[in-house]
Amino acid sequence: MSDPQAAPVAVLGGTFDPVHYGHLRPAIELLEALGLSQIRLVPGHVPPHRPQPRLGAQARARLLETAVAGIPGLAVDRCELDRSGPSYTVDTLAGLRCRLGGHRPLCFIMGRDAFRGLMQWHQWEALTRQAHLVVMTRGGDAEALPPALVEWMRPRRMHDPAALRRSPSGGVLFQAVSRLEISATGIRRCLALGRSAQGLMPDVVWHELASSGCYGYPQVSRASSPGRLNPHHV
Repeated sequence: MSDPQAAPVAVLGGTFDPVHYGHLRPAIELLEALGLSQIRLVPGHVPPHRPQPRLGAQARARLLETAVAGIPGLAVDRCELDRSGPSYTVDTLAGLRCRLGGHRPLCFIMGRDAFRGLMQWHQWEALTRQAHLVVMTRGGDAEALPPALVEWMRPRRMHDPAALRRSPSGGVLFQAVSRLEISATGIRRCLALGRSAQGLMPDVVWHELASSGCYGYPQVSRASSPGRLNPHHV
């Protein structure tokens, strides 16, 4: 059994290419709704299930650290950037489980679309041996889950966030979060057209992107400085 006093630690992975409020706001809501001690945002190095990010891994991680610097409970974990090869979630969770020990509740946060395709993930059945799965749902989600996944989920389904504290891993919890119509793809397209993305991400991130000319956005200033983000830094 887990320590009933130990609030769960959670992991939220992604390319964060770039980070925006569609990543940050749901994370804050989950922190509060589930009583988590921390959410570790893990930027992927070589994502196996999607196209390679436009921005280099170290640059994405730096922007992510800038974005969460003033948000209690959110932290950046660079563990996937320290590994070579594809960034498989099962490896990330196994590494974090070793650091936390066997009794601390650990959660892996994912969207409902990602969960729908869970059975195509690398060693997917091992995920719940390392962590609980927290599936974010948003208003308008309608597509049914595959019957085989529903059957697999049935004995693992949790309906009360408090259940996350009672065991270190093994459960599946669906949790509603706000739907924000913001996407990294749309932001990259906006920047490539020379349009502002201000308001879609923390201002400190926006100013870093704008001044560095990331994603093809016209640079506000061409002057170089030691702290200037290098969009090609990997």
